[in-house]
Amino acid sequence: MIDTHCHLDYLDDPASARGELGLTAMVCIGASPEHARNAVALAEQFPDVYATVGLHPTDAAQDSAQARQELEELAAHPRVVGIGESGLDDYWDATARPAQLSAFEWQLDLARRLGKPLVIHTRDKPGEDRAHHGVMDVLRQWPDVPVILHCFSGHPELLRFGLERGDHTYFGFAGNTTYKNAPDIHAAARTLPAGRLLLETDAPFLAPVPRRGKPNRPGYVRHTLDFIAGLRGVDALELETITDANARRVYHLPDTSA
Repeated sequence: MIDTHCHLDYLDDPASARGELGLTAMVCIGASPEHARNAVALAEQFPDVYATVGLHPTDAAQDSAQARQELEELAAHPRVVGIGESGLDDYWDATARPAQLSAFEWQLDLARRLGKPLVIHTRDKPGEDRAHHGVMDVLRQWPDVPVILHCFSGHPELLRFGLERGDHTYFGFAGNTTYKNAPDIHAAARTLPAGRLLLETDAPFLAPVPRRGKPNRPGYVRHTLDFIAGLRGVDALELETITDANARRVYHLPDTSA
């Protein structure tokens, strides 16, 4: 099984996470210059680890000509399969929007130039959705760039918008999908076309039930798989086959299932 989004370099012992619960591959997200370097190093070290490189919206203050040059050089590495995570985040500091937008647009351009998908982070303050609408506004100008809506919130308008983009949009579901207080995420995970669904952990964050409250690990993606299979009324192995195929398609990963 493939974990399509984890921060492997945040773990105390990244090597120990490989192969847990039948994990066959994972994508390590490098969302700052430092973590991008770490992600690429792990992907070079382990054949089942792939990397993305980019600049997280909450790190937009690090954006500079030097940072962009380094990230562009790393992005060309053969073990780098995506750009980001990028996007918009109003949860901590809504005044950072101009810097976030600049970094977001640059990473969309980089993703298009390299033919790699952009991993998108979207987060609002409770009860607000300005960042979600901002992401839609930006993506309307980039209709041909494949994107992954990481840790999808279930936002109904973003769901409809993503589906309208066709095969250029995938939806990543993390451990918070298993939480009781997530009806919008449950609805999206239940009804989304199977061919657009990805599974992720965001490890070490957002550990799924029954591991909630503990540090998350890439292998725990299987708990989210089981939960969503139950929501959809399908066999978990059947759903695993579909979501792994989706991951290989969007990230252009080799098929090692045989």
